[in-house]
This record gives sequence, C-alpha cells and structure tokens, in this order.
Amino acid sequence: MVPRPVSRTSPPGGVGRRSLLLGTAAWCATAAGCTRGTGTPAAAGARTPAEAAHATAPAPSGTLPAAVPWRPGPGEIEPSAKLAAVRLVEALGTWPAGRGGARSAAARAGALGIAAPLAAEFAAEAGPLTPVADQAVLRVIYAQYGGLLPDTASVLIPGAQSTRTGSAVREGGTTVDVRLKRTSAGWAVTALHPGRPGPATAPGASARAVLAQPRIELPPGAAADIRSGAVHESVLRAMLRLADTYRFSVSVVRSGHPIDVFGTGRPSDHPLGRAFDVWAVDGRPVVDPATPRSLVTGFMRAAAAAGSYNVGGPVRLSGGTRPNQFFSDATHHDHVHVGFAA
Repeated sequence: MVPRPVSRTSPPGGVGRRSLLLGTAAWCATAAGCTRGTGTPAAAGARTPAEAAHATAPAPSGTLPAAVPWRPGPGEIEPSAKLAAVRLVEALGTWPAGRGGARSAAARAGALGIAAPLAAEFAAEAGPLTPVADQAVLRVIYAQYGGLLPDTASVLIPGAQSTRTGSAVREGGTTVDVRLKRTSAGWAVTALHPGRPGPATAPGASARAVLAQPRIELPPGAAADIRSGAVHESVLRAMLRLADTYRFSVSVVRSGHPIDVFGTGRPSDHPLGRAFDVWAVDGRPVVDPATPRSLVTGFMRAAAAAGSYNVGGPVRLSGGTRPNQFFSDATHHDHVHVGFAA
C-alpha cells in the first residue's frame, strides 16, 4: 500500500474562482507585523522542534506571544506551495485587538491580494482558526505534505494558537488541511479543511502516558485527538515504544488529515485513528539534508518493529516482516508515516 491522501471533499479539477494565488513574497497579515516570508535566507530555514516549542510557549500572563512567520528550510520540495498555504492560515488565525469575526478575517485574507468574494469564502471555511476572541496569534509548527502530485497538493499545517478575551489568555490550536492547485502563475489555494478533534473523554492508561511523555512532542491538534479517545491503542503503544529510544515531533495524528490517500479513493488510516506522522526525530527535521539518513531510517525500522504495517518516509527501505512494509514518494520526503492495520 503506497499512501497519500485526498479528501472525499476535494475541490473539482479546475481552480476557477475558488483559487488563491500566493507567492513566496506574500505578506503575513498579522497584528504583530510579520515580515515577508523571504526575509530570511533559506539556510535559516524552518524552526527546529526546540525553536518551535519556544515559539509556541505562552507569553507572560495577559499578553500574547509575538507572531513569527514560518519559513521553509533546506531540502523542501515545492516550498512555494507550502508558503502559499501557510501565509493564508497565518493571516486567518492571527488578529489584533478588536478585529475578530468573519468580516475581519476576510479583510486579512484580502490583504494578501485575494478578491473580496473569495476572501469571504476562505474566512467562512476557517472554522476553528477563527474562534470568538478579542485577539489571537497563530504560530505554525510545521507545514507537511498530506499529498503532492504534479498539479495538486495537500499541505497539512499543525498550529498553536493563543487567544485573549478580556484579560484571559487561552492556549489552543488545530491542524488545517490546505488544498492547492498548480497554475501557470504558481500554486493556488483552493480550499481549507480545519481539523475538528472532537470533545475530550477520560483518557485510558496509554493515552495518559503519551500525553505525559516529554519525548513525544505533540501539536495541539494531535494532543486533542488523543484526548478524544479516537486514537487506536496500537498507535499509542507504538509511540510509547519509540519514545524509549527517540525524541520525536508529531505533526498529524487523526484530525486535519485528508480522508482518502491523496489522488485515490482509498481510505487513509489517519482519520480512522490508526496512524501518525513525524516531522522531526531527535530534534532533526526529516526533510533537512543535514539530518543523518541513518537517524531517519533507524526510526522507520523501529516503527515497523513497533507493529506498523505501513511505514513511509524519504527512503524506501528493503526488508521488513510484511510485503511492501516500507514505501517512499514525494509526499513523504518531509515526514515519516507510521500506519497500523485494523
């Protein structure tokens, strides 16, 4: 089985009026005055897991952290596609005091150069990105592919969002599946699918252990998935086993992931609660050429040994205890997929 996602609610083939063109020089329209995405050399790259954790840490009581625009680092495939997705999500999820609500969200999208009717549509699709609050700052943890084909893509964006209402500051966040299409002028956003993990339940022993394990770095959306009780026990046990050897940064578990393997009609294991993706191992991004290949392949083999029937990554490994247990494609150039059978 060679995955990668596509939602059953994928946009039609043409871009039409549901497209949004965003280049690498797009502005991050935020209250904190983000700089242009091209303002830092590519060598500086995306934040490391430690930097991402620092960037998502809450500010002093009653204030919000500064908005820090995400940038692609070395080794990314089609970085302009990721930037197109990220800049819109950052703009929708961040606003200054008194500028909440759908109309202001549409205005922030419009500030990126989007026509007013289309900006209003994206604002309406934003859902969990635009909760009721006086002020908000969204920080992108990583931008990972949920699918990458020659002319279409899914970019999965786990984010941490701080909101302030009155003097109360709340920490939250979600994962957004952003759909794009390649046009003659570049990559264009066609739709947003924010994750909705569901209400928290009383977690079982394995879920509690995962949530408490500091060697497993979970974005807000993935942590909410685990608290919802919708993540399979095999996933939780594998995470704990891998944490005995590695410190790893999860990008996506269940919510915010395409329903189907991208470009196919085959159900993905993620929405069923039977898979998780990892974007960094021991503080080293999977996508970075400077990350030792042996670290990534060792993690992939350890995931298979932990019970995964379907391990994808930047390298297709040989061997395994099951036929085609390992796979690789452009989508998995930036993360390791760990899937489990029913």
